[in-house]
Amino acid sequence: MEHYTVETAQSVDEAIKVLDRNLKEAGFGILWQMDIPSKLQEKGVNSYTNPYRILEVCNPREAARVLNHNELAGYFLPCKITVYKSGEVTKIGLIKPSAFMRMLDDPELTATAQEIEAVLIQVLDQSK
Repeated sequence: MEHYTVETAQSVDEAIKVLDRNLKEAGFGILWQMDIPSKLQEKGVNSYTNPYRILEVCNPREAARVLNHNELAGYFLPCKITVYKSGEVTKIGLIKPSAFMRMLDDPELTATAQEIEAVLIQVLDQSK
């Protein structure tokens, strides 16, 4: 699988608070957050109301490291984490950074992405 998803009984807002705390402890921060239903409603689309947030997260040291190695890595930064309601369950998930970095055919960059991915997966597991 090229993604990793966990489930929690928390609300979307509660899950984001826990996720934010755990990301900070791991050296990451939430740079930006998009509330999909609100953004769609701003554009006149009212047909999707399910709670769904997209978070852009970053570890500045790791971002600098991958960009210094290969500037094309910036195409895949920052990492995205989604938090959304699916039925009665809240899901927290991400596309694995290694899936993106493999596109650049750079083994060192892929290895770095796998290290970052392991940290983010641990954060997701701690946040459920």
